[in-house]
Amino acid sequence: MLREAIQDRLFGWCRQALRFVLPVECLACGHPLSIDPVPFFCTACWQNIHPLRQPACARCDQPFVSEAATTYTPNHQCHNCQKRPPNFQRAWTLFPYLPPLQEAICSFKYRGKHTLAKPLARLMISALPRELDVDMIVPVPLHPARLREREFNQSLLLADRLARHMDRPVSATNLIRITATDPQTTLTRQARLNNLRKAFDVRQPQDLREKRILLVDDVFTTGTTLNECAKALRQAGSGPVFALTLARTVDAALVPDRLRVDQGPPALTHIGL
Repeated sequence: MLREAIQDRLFGWCRQALRFVLPVECLACGHPLSIDPVPFFCTACWQNIHPLRQPACARCDQPFVSEAATTYTPNHQCHNCQKRPPNFQRAWTLFPYLPPLQEAICSFKYRGKHTLAKPLARLMISALPRELDVDMIVPVPLHPARLREREFNQSLLLADRLARHMDRPVSATNLIRITATDPQTTLTRQARLNNLRKAFDVRQPQDLREKRILLVDDVFTTGTTLNECAKALRQAGSGPVFALTLARTVDAALVPDRLRVDQGPPALTHIGL
């Protein structure tokens, strides 16, 4: 930990020196950056990232519109989970997919800004559920073709940081994606379900036997990807599968007022990709 703190300080000094020569603006507000500790974002914007704290489904963590939903039934589940129980035992979605976190994830995931892996993982660690107890961490895999295109798996980078904090092993190559599917963000909910059927497989089931597994991904949209990953793991003989994502796309009606005030009025009725 001391060595990592020293490295962070050195990197911070290097960034500060470099910005005298090559000015950098905050990706969220556009203000020039100087000694801000998070790459590409000013401290003020980064501090506007708040975790989801409202009542939510006890299975998939879908936020509820009214607090009354869990007043008398704390373990209340949403309609989708009651109608079609997911293959994962429990999912936690930590932050709403809103700016500036939205810009951070997109820059990290699509624009190759790898240095955001550490601050994004720190956000996840800061909001980890107390009841989380697992034997192994598994990142959601990319198909080899997508991995060659992107050159890294953002879920693995986050999972690696979480594993260090939780002192748990990471299984990065056992769960694999065997089908190159269309991007989920371009599809309807039903198309997402069809798109990912039998898209994942497990190479060495014996290594997962009866293990409590934590699936890690960056964004929860419909949960289809996590559900299919959990299905493959359970069919391979794993123990209960849990899921953890940094952010979740949410309807504007479910965003707490205080977050809307911080971020300004959204341009669309649905926030997310």
